[in-house]
Amino acid sequence: MINIIITSYSEPNATSKAIDCFLNQNIKQEFKITIIDPFSETETFLKKKYKKEFDKNKIGFFLDPGEGKSYALNVFLERIYSLLKAFEDEKVGCVTGKPVLLNPREKLWGYISHVAFAGIHKTRLKLSEQEKFFECSGYLFAIRNGVLQGFPLESSEDSIIPYLFNKQKYKIKYAPGAEVYVINPQNWKDFKLQKIRNIKAHENLNKIAPDMPRTKSLTNEIKQGALFALIYPRNVREVFFTIPLFSTRLYIYLKAFYEMKFKKQKYSDGWRKQETKSTRSLD
Repeated sequence: MINIIITSYSEPNATSKAIDCFLNQNIKQEFKITIIDPFSETETFLKKKYKKEFDKNKIGFFLDPGEGKSYALNVFLERIYSLLKAFEDEKVGCVTGKPVLLNPREKLWGYISHVAFAGIHKTRLKLSEQEKFFECSGYLFAIRNGVLQGFPLESSEDSIIPYLFNKQKYKIKYAPGAEVYVINPQNWKDFKLQKIRNIKAHENLNKIAPDMPRTKSLTNEIKQGALFALIYPRNVREVFFTIPLFSTRLYIYLKAFYEMKFKKQKYSDGWRKQETKSTRSLD
């Protein structure tokens, strides 16, 4: 049976859209959708809307203890351990999908995100073909059941989980045909908030997994991303967007490093206290 896990944080309408995407697909294998959310109101809303599916055990709900997504996934994985069927290729441990950006490319923040998404797509495609290690996308990835019974909470799950599989000699694969639609921050305040937290999560890997080959880092962005960003523009407007692209990326890295070193503001698992409102337009 395929277990589909959807994590949310009091986003019933957006969660409904995600559920409908799966229910409307022609999935031949037996599957179950489980929603993980820390609010019982979300469960009430979904049970009312999908009463038939809940009655048939096609949809389930797991109440997030409220300690963060990674913690909730850890607890839930313990409960469904050994229930999933193995991937067809027994050497594959993780498979990640392709995030597709919904932000308009014609606006600055949308363009900056398009460059980043296109760059990581190119990187994952290359590394997957070469059967080398790379980090998954937190928006959509699947793991082989029966291997991990937990993972550290000090970094993002899309980084540390593939690393743990790789340590056990499993391959990481990229499936660009499996798309997930994403809205990125649409203003400077939200962009800065989200990206700095993301950088802190990845920098924690230096402590908990120092031997991990890094996909996302300032060094890799400079070495592999700078030229890509320079040749990515299609028109004059996008050429001018490239200047703030470089300056904002450099700023958020420096800001993140400063907060970690001098203010001792480390990444910690848990739902964000400050909301990135411009990314919640689906709810």
